[in-house]
Order: sequence, then structure tokens, then C-alpha cells
Amino acid sequence: MALLEVTDLVTEFVTRDGVLRAADGVSLRLERGEVLGLVGESGSGKSVTGFSILGLVDPPGRIAAGSVRFDGQELIGAPEEALRALRGRRIAMIFQDPMMTLNPVLSIETQMVEAVRAHERVSRAAARARALDALARVGIASPEQRLRQYPHQFSGGMRQRVAIAIALLHRPDLIIADEPTTALDVTVQGQILYEMQRLVAEAGSALIWITHDLAVVAGLAQRVAVMYAGRIVEEGPVEDVLDRPLHPYTRGLLDSVPANNADARRLRQIPGMAPSLAALPQGCAFRPRCERAADACGRMPQLAAHAARRVRCHFPLRAAA
Repeated sequence: MALLEVTDLVTEFVTRDGVLRAADGVSLRLERGEVLGLVGESGSGKSVTGFSILGLVDPPGRIAAGSVRFDGQELIGAPEEALRALRGRRIAMIFQDPMMTLNPVLSIETQMVEAVRAHERVSRAAARARALDALARVGIASPEQRLRQYPHQFSGGMRQRVAIAIALLHRPDLIIADEPTTALDVTVQGQILYEMQRLVAEAGSALIWITHDLAVVAGLAQRVAVMYAGRIVEEGPVEDVLDRPLHPYTRGLLDSVPANNADARRLRQIPGMAPSLAALPQGCAFRPRCERAADACGRMPQLAAHAARRVRCHFPLRAAA
């Protein structure tokens, strides 16, 4: 049995422009110890998918359909008490903005110790020792001194490291990381990625890494899912998807990476902009920006199997391209 199974997840937001589907029929499967990269442009539905798994979508958002099963337990419609028991202990979320995790009026020590004791019956001294170890693991110097300080005494990158340390306190079964290293320099980012890889290897934790950085996904994940306009358009082993993409959108993302421009040619870019969810084109949402678009693209393509991958395209690229 998979650790996480997301099936046909639909998350909607009620707005003045109508009902917008930020996640539209998303299906994912994650095994223990597996790392899944979830990539796409801003607004593609990556973060909403992560929030939906944990039941953190607030009004006017709502989960309209689908299933999220964690270790055999259905989370959609589960009582709030059951979800609170899972959050932080068995499923951890690392937010892009660390102040969504940290309380500005409480010391780091209070927040970390209470995070431990909320789920485990341990002494305050034992919880404090675990907090010190977690801070040291994410590269915070002088953790004893830092533990007594408040969030406003930390830089943005330091606050993010504290938020990551809090997520690691219980060695959770599943970590959902929403672009957690965006505010960190390259050296610290490498340290955090190493710590994540070690946790996955030692504890068998599964990890969903939400990002737009394809280089991070290439070095961290075993599988990658590419999202566009709320839907998964390609999913499969990371080497296959990044080396031989089948969907034109995936190809466009890769062509826009400067590191792939070894011969100093002008970077290729995907024409146009991502469509508004309030005015999606009929059929394939990528059609107005796709150089391979044809009349058939006026019909919505299904997410079809292609060997070890799934791709949502009427005219997928050749794997050898």
C-alpha cells in the first residue's frame, strides 16, 4: 500500500469571476522513502495541491471532489481532531513564508518545545534537547543562544531554517515542502537538501518538493510531476522527464534554463503567459502557447500512459527528441 494516494483531487475557489479550479483532477502516488518533485510556473496549482493534502484550504476555497488517502486513512472529510493529530507529527508542511510557521511573540524555544510536547509525552528538557539538535542540523550556529531569541531577531533565511527544523522534529512519514529554500543562499540550500535526503534515507520519510527550480528536482527527486493550469501534464521518473520530455510545456521549461544554454544562443521562451483560471481556453489549456497545437487540441487530452510515464497531450514529443 502506498503511503500517499491522491485521486482526482479538485480544489475550487469561489470568486466574483466565478468558480476557479486551482487543482483540477490531480492524481499522485507516493511510496515510503520516495521524493516527488512538483514543478510548474507560478499559479499552476502546486501549492494548492500541497495545502489540499493537509486540509489547509480555507474559504472561499474548498475541496470539491477527490480522495486523499494517507497510510490507508482518508483525509478528505476527516474530523479536524484527526487531522490535527497528523499535522506536524506524521505529516509536516514547510511553508514558503516562514512566518506562516513562526509566532512573532513567542521565543524559538517555546515554539519548538511545544511543537514536540503537543504530540509526545516527553519532559521539557528532552524536548529542548531535540530542538537544539534540530537547529544544529539545519546549520544554525550557536543554537543554545538562538533558541532563546525571537523570530524578529533572525534574518529571513534564518527564519526559514528554523521552520525547516520544526518540520523535522518528529521525523515525519511525509514532508510537503513548498519552495522552502527560495530565500536561502546556495551553500545553505545545499545543506538543507542534504539533510532532507538523509532524513528520507534514514527514516524512510516521503517528500513532496514543490518548486520551480528544475536543477533542485534533478538532484533530489526520483519522480517529477509537471503542473499547468491546475492539472498534471506530465509525470514520471525524473531522468526520463528532464532528459526526454514528452509534453511541449515540459520542453519549454527546460529550454528556458540558462544552464542548458551552453552554446550561448538566445534562450528559448514559452510565448505568451499562463492563462487565467477564470478564462481557460477550450480543450488543452496550453494550446494558445504551443507550437504543436492543432484542431484536436480543442478537446481536453487525457493523462495517458507512455511506458513509465503519464502525459496529457494529443501530440506528445518523441522520447528521443
